[in-house]
Amino acid sequence: MSVVVVTGSSGLIGSEAVAFFCDKGFDVVGLDNDMRAYFFGREASTAWNRERLKAKYRKFADHEIDIRDTSAVDTLFARHGKAITAVIHTAAQPSHDWAAREPLTDFSVNATGTLALLEATRKHAPEAAFVFTSTNKVYGDQPNVLPLVEQETRWEVAAGHRYASAGIDESMSIDNTLHSLFGASKVAADILVQEYGRYFGLRSACFRGGCLTGPHHAGAKLHGFLAYLGKCAVTGEPYTVLGYKGKQVRDNIHSADLVDAFWHFIQAPRPGEVYNMGGGRFANCSMLEAIRLFEQATGRPMNWSYSEDSRTGDHIWWISDTGKFEKHYPAWQRRISLEATVAEIVDAASQRQVNR
Repeated sequence: MSVVVVTGSSGLIGSEAVAFFCDKGFDVVGLDNDMRAYFFGREASTAWNRERLKAKYRKFADHEIDIRDTSAVDTLFARHGKAITAVIHTAAQPSHDWAAREPLTDFSVNATGTLALLEATRKHAPEAAFVFTSTNKVYGDQPNVLPLVEQETRWEVAAGHRYASAGIDESMSIDNTLHSLFGASKVAADILVQEYGRYFGLRSACFRGGCLTGPHHAGAKLHGFLAYLGKCAVTGEPYTVLGYKGKQVRDNIHSADLVDAFWHFIQAPRPGEVYNMGGGRFANCSMLEAIRLFEQATGRPMNWSYSEDSRTGDHIWWISDTGKFEKHYPAWQRRISLEATVAEIVDAASQRQVNR
């Protein structure tokens, strides 16, 4: 019996990982206590996703465990021990703005919870691969010092700059920059994951994601850029674009392509690694361009407005250079285009409206 432990198993990336590894024949143990509903309200609850997974996959065992509960985490890892092949850690408090409301909660979930999982893995499954879903917010607002050029619908890095062709690589500094409290708690977790790889030899890696997206995302106003935009496009709810003329750029990677990257790492892990991971030049858009994509997908205009108030620490331009990961794992490639992702999000949001 080979076991994959997935934290945040009812969330976007967690649920994609559950499906992926169940389909590959693994026994999947999920940890999720639906804190997303606490963070963002009942509309953001992932309970529907948990029930979907339980109904579809008999090899999925769901546990309502808070990752900050070190005793419960240790007991679960001890139960499965060296049968654990991999740990996919996706559970998090994911919002800039929410972190400022409850800094202690944010840090305890993102940093202390990660430490509890790392230590349980080291004690009970030291040969397991440990995949951490980190974030590009560990770089703070460092990307905003890049030489940016305003175009008709987006900002772009000036031609000739070393990030212009492929995006931002892992050499960007995380120091002397404004992170937001969320970014700071994720930095702490990111460094812990690296240290358990470098100090203890744990087969750990940080995947510093841009915008992670897909049809199973419970998008909310404070988190889930494309998913929440898609929800508003389907329902007609108002959407507010915050700052930068709506030309801020995000790269977007479909959850299935991200979990496939995890799988490549798990098969040949490199302890303590860090990878920028996102849509890269393959899939990216500005806010204005995203609105246009959803209007095309739904066939009607969106109900949106603009505010000059940008989010503290937000990126004006982010495109991930995934070249390091592609060099280490040349068989991996992104497969799902931005247009296909938008279509999936619209279909899923429409179906959820029907089923309400």
